[in-house]
Amino acid sequence: MKPSPASAPSSSPAASLSPEQALARVRIVLSHPSHPGNIGAAARAMKTMGIAELVLVQPKRFPDDEATARAAGADDILAGAKICATLDEALGGAVFAVAVTARRRNLGPAPLAAREAVPQLLAAAADGPVAFVFGNETAGLANDEVQRCQCCLHIPSVPEFQSLNLGAAVQLVCYELRLAAFSGEPPVASPVVPFASAPATIEENEGFFAHLERVMIDTGFHDPRQPKRLLPKLRRLFGRAGLERDEINILRGILDAVERRIAR
Repeated sequence: MKPSPASAPSSSPAASLSPEQALARVRIVLSHPSHPGNIGAAARAMKTMGIAELVLVQPKRFPDDEATARAAGADDILAGAKICATLDEALGGAVFAVAVTARRRNLGPAPLAAREAVPQLLAAAADGPVAFVFGNETAGLANDEVQRCQCCLHIPSVPEFQSLNLGAAVQLVCYELRLAAFSGEPPVASPVVPFASAPATIEENEGFFAHLERVMIDTGFHDPRQPKRLLPKLRRLFGRAGLERDEINILRGILDAVERRIAR
């Protein structure tokens, strides 16, 4: 049987909070980050997943132009970042803290994989802020930092190479949080223009067939004195396609081009 966080409720966050409200209570804590670019990458990862609260414990360089460049538009996350002197200060007011670490430890809470643990941990947001703590890029989290958390979270990478970039780790955890908050189906807003157009009317279809027949006669492809079954078969062919208005316009444009070439 897999261990579960002792303090985390088992109910869904949707029971008392909307997905957006639950994510608004998530706090991403970076402890002693040494590279400002990773701070910016973490901010960008957070914004793409609807998480806004970033807390930094003794960052080596911040604010920094490299952080702003790597944030790629998540400037508001950086501007709102809180800088703390200690992890205790960073965790102030949180009701649950999660240590994100790849290392297995003899002391501290039992480790859980992100996907199995995040829904339970996110449910704790019903009672207040929940903090996810990431360690320094080189040394990770110290033992005393892990022991301040109620749960250890790991990203199941291959055992032979567990060196995950800090920004990438934040992105993965924030993705799992968003997925869990929306019960596996987060809304997707696509800027793509719809590919389909309105169905062609009967009149538009009949205009196309008349145009097609005329061009086939003019090119010598169709002999109206011996029609056989050509036109009914073409009607059945295009009928199966269910032509749209844009498609009718394309086909008639092709026929117009053929007629202009014949007229030369």
